[in-house]
Amino acid sequence: MSTSKREREYARKRHEKWEAHQAEARARSRRRWTFVGALAGAVVLVGAVVLALQNGGAAPADDPEVPPEDAQTTAEAPDPALAQDRTWQIDLTTTAGDLVLELDGAAAPQAVASFITLAQDGYFTGTTCHRLTVEGIFVLQCGDPTGTGTGNPGYFFGPIENAPADDVYPAGTVAMARVGGDGESMGSQFFLVYADSQIPSDAAGGYSVFGRVAEGMDVLQEVAEAGIAEGTDQTPAIEVTIEEVETQ
Repeated sequence: MSTSKREREYARKRHEKWEAHQAEARARSRRRWTFVGALAGAVVLVGAVVLALQNGGAAPADDPEVPPEDAQTTAEAPDPALAQDRTWQIDLTTTAGDLVLELDGAAAPQAVASFITLAQDGYFTGTTCHRLTVEGIFVLQCGDPTGTGTGNPGYFFGPIENAPADDVYPAGTVAMARVGGDGESMGSQFFLVYADSQIPSDAAGGYSVFGRVAEGMDVLQEVAEAGIAEGTDQTPAIEVTIEEVETQ
């Protein structure tokens, strides 16, 4: 088995493990609601309303850009308060080189809370940055354990936070990816801007900017200069697999 096949198989197994973890978390949540219901029927009613509201944030099943199984996610996004209204340092070790990110918990608390929670849970470890754009906009997209652009952590969140009013995303910007036209479709995928890019807003607005690349722009630019792998549409020629993520 080639190295790339082994890494894809590892990423697939990690994604399955994560899904099992999310299923268990949802089961625990259901057990908690059942226990509360045994104590008071009125609380059961409140719990049902809360769960219905949570499920209402999932992407519509008939959206052609979102697989039906993704639309059924019911896990809850991490509490924005976890961002602690502060700057977080993220040490990102990859096969292409190391980067240091600074995440702004004050400007984009929901995106930062989600990222640091996933990072601390090991979600990103072993995932490969699957998309490089070299025309129009200039970004490297990461955070999908399936490597297909359709993966998610078992939840979606929104609305969009801290989008630039002029649609300009300077080199070094760290922002959340999402489904076009849907401001409630953010999950685990994010992109790193390696050259100034103007990304027009759609009906949902711009993209949540939640940090910047403090160190390692040379790594991104080397990946960008190598371009797209032969025979692919947007796969980077230089493989960028996240080996470790440390949060501070």
